[in-house]
Amino acid sequence: MASGQPADRGRHGRLARLEHERGQRAQHVQLVVWGGDRTARLGVAVGCARRPDAVRRRRPATNGGRSLGGPRKAVLRWPWPDRFRCRASGPQGHGVERTHLDVPPGAYRAAVRVYFHTFGCRANQYDTDVVRQRFSDEGAVVVDDPALADLAIINSCTVTHESEVKLRRFVRHVAKSGAAQTIVMGCAAALDDGSIAALPSVRAVVANADPEAVLTAAGMSLPFSAKRRRGQGVRSRALLKIQDGCDEHCTFCATTIARGDNRSRPVAELVEEARVLAANHAEIVLTGVHIGTYGQDRFPDPGRKPGVYPRQDHTLGRLLESLINAVPEVRFRLSSVEATEVDDTLAHLLVEAPRHLAAHLHAPLQSGSDHVLKRMGRHWYTAASYRARIEWLAERMPVFGLGADIIAGFPGETQQDHDATRTLLNALPLTYLHVFPFSVRPDAPAARMTGQLPPEVIRARARELREVGDAKAGTYRERRRGAWADGIVSGRQAGKVELLTEDYLPVHIRSEDWAGQSRFAVEID
Repeated sequence: MASGQPADRGRHGRLARLEHERGQRAQHVQLVVWGGDRTARLGVAVGCARRPDAVRRRRPATNGGRSLGGPRKAVLRWPWPDRFRCRASGPQGHGVERTHLDVPPGAYRAAVRVYFHTFGCRANQYDTDVVRQRFSDEGAVVVDDPALADLAIINSCTVTHESEVKLRRFVRHVAKSGAAQTIVMGCAAALDDGSIAALPSVRAVVANADPEAVLTAAGMSLPFSAKRRRGQGVRSRALLKIQDGCDEHCTFCATTIARGDNRSRPVAELVEEARVLAANHAEIVLTGVHIGTYGQDRFPDPGRKPGVYPRQDHTLGRLLESLINAVPEVRFRLSSVEATEVDDTLAHLLVEAPRHLAAHLHAPLQSGSDHVLKRMGRHWYTAASYRARIEWLAERMPVFGLGADIIAGFPGETQQDHDATRTLLNALPLTYLHVFPFSVRPDAPAARMTGQLPPEVIRARARELREVGDAKAGTYRERRRGAWADGIVSGRQAGKVELLTEDYLPVHIRSEDWAGQSRFAVEID
């Protein structure tokens, strides 16, 4: 990360003062802000031109009775006091050491314009939402075009080599589009060897998704409280991250290395956030890195055997019960959960509470060969145990959307292993399939395994499995055609409104047929 730091990080931040009469930016100067009574005030961090560095305060100050400590980066909350005296300072030779600037009533600071882009999973989307909200709380303006931005924040993914290729390409695109500075956060940033930090316009590489760390990198840092979280824009579907990290060590995965061990959020905190989200959203998707292990870090059981669950008041199923009781008007959905981690409580909710929990499960399989599963380090299930749990659920659920992830061409995978995977996929009641050609991740153990397959073999096997998935999806869609489903608005296009059913089918209706509600019965086309 050090290689990505700007050379002038130690300098004070810049402030562009806008005049009501002129409506344009004044020359940027570096300021230390003092109140008229000589009491140190919070500094202003507004990167209005080329770099959103923070203004550093001279002495400790308080904000609402809370001590903020010594020199640190902070943001002056609007409105400003009626009169401020701003002492400009800067590198010697700039002629600003003894300059004073009086800010009259009515003058205002220019807001930082920030562009956000997310690569990867729903956990990444949630992290971006939290950081976006945090910037908005501090007065930043979110823009949809990087060419209009002072700062671009890109949340990265490291699940495949292709995801990192796309990241680098996009960072270069943002730099060419005109965004002054870029901050890269997330999983790829956590594993950066300096190549991301060296990309054009990259101001900082933040090795996590902590809003405070990103704000600090942008020069806009204040203590963060999860209670300040609000709704996620105008979407009808919201994300709620219940945990982060993973205690498993799949040999193909670098995400575990990037995100660390399993860390579950407290039930009370999640219930509070769900109540806030429910005010503006009809569906809340529970997301994380390994949500099936929710609560196991809080009450660890080192001797737990696969299929034996921890204390029953600290599981994903019990959490869902608490959430449903708190906000019964919302439909919850699980983002991705291992089939063998669907305990009896969770299974009961899937079967008996379709109004409250979407009849949908995305259960990663990765391979239908026990030999390959063992090489992958996925020790907690076999192909047979996966199939048994899925079929048990399917027999009890008249409507059941089922998706799975598959890796094609894992090192050491034989033709027999591939055939076993294809046979299992044909036998499962799948409604869609995500197929990933094996991708070498330099930090993952699989990169050093023997038996690496030629790229053309990997591509051919992935193509075969995608054909299975496409056929499954088409068959299920045809079976559901004409049925009525519980739809929630998921997006709008030109002349169309898209809804998502409980079993994860997209349905479109004409905009003129939409009455504006976020949840209603819809006929599957």
